[in-house]
Amino acid sequence: MALPRPVLPGCTYMITRRCTQRQFLLRPDPEVNNAFLYCLAEAAARFQIWVLFTLASSNHHHTGIHDPHGNYPAFLEHFHKLLAKCGNAIRGRWENFWAAEQTSVVRLIEPQDVLDKMIYALTNPVKDHLVERAHHWPGVSSLRAILDDRPVTATRPRSFFRDDGPMPDAVTLKFRRPAGFEHLDHSAWRQLVEDSVARAEREAAEARRTRGGRVLGRATVLRQSWSDRPNSQEPRRGLSPRVAARSKWSRIEALLRNREFIDAYRRARDQLMRGVRDALFPAGS
Repeated sequence: MALPRPVLPGCTYMITRRCTQRQFLLRPDPEVNNAFLYCLAEAAARFQIWVLFTLASSNHHHTGIHDPHGNYPAFLEHFHKLLAKCGNAIRGRWENFWAAEQTSVVRLIEPQDVLDKMIYALTNPVKDHLVERAHHWPGVSSLRAILDDRPVTATRPRSFFRDDGPMPDAVTLKFRRPAGFEHLDHSAWRQLVEDSVARAEREAAEARRTRGGRVLGRATVLRQSWSDRPNSQEPRRGLSPRVAARSKWSRIEALLRNREFIDAYRRARDQLMRGVRDALFPAGS
């Protein structure tokens, strides 16, 4: 059984989930890109989640959210369920769409941690040497919408939803600026994001020069079969982080809070299993 996770209003997270067997089920194409944005926007509106950024790679996605009301588990269940059904309908398949492992939910402690993860996500195809520049990625990326401060719109996928059903014909998603950067006007915020992305692009280019590699390229990504998967071996049995913080002391404090929550949750669960019906679970259970 997976470890319990506290669900508290007002927290910010980066969500990561990968496709089953690392298959390229999210390989970019207009239909899949539209379905991803539609399901994300509809789920965010339904559960009052603020989406900060998102990047859909061919076999996983990174999405940053702020959860004002403690609704993120319901949001995740709904978003991933809808996208799995849409994706399977588009690909003409029936088996599980997502890997069976627990969705990665990393709490981002401070504003700089949110920015770090945003840049990590938006430049993920660059660091994986799929494209040279972040804006070259042909899949879903919130980079341009963030830089231009404009919403994105997706239409109801015809591959899964019926025309006379209750789902909206179209949905619009506005990417929120992370807390802690409100003092910047849009020009300064845009410059900060652009400079951070450019730095990651330079580091990836230097890594390729050092090892003599090159990018796969946008055209090759688009030609890949959705049933393919990477040739590399996936690391196994590594750590699965639950918090991200540049500050050592902020990280230690967050880890201690998590430890206290897990210990209190286990004590309450043990009491409940022994028949104590009024066992007191910690806040966030």
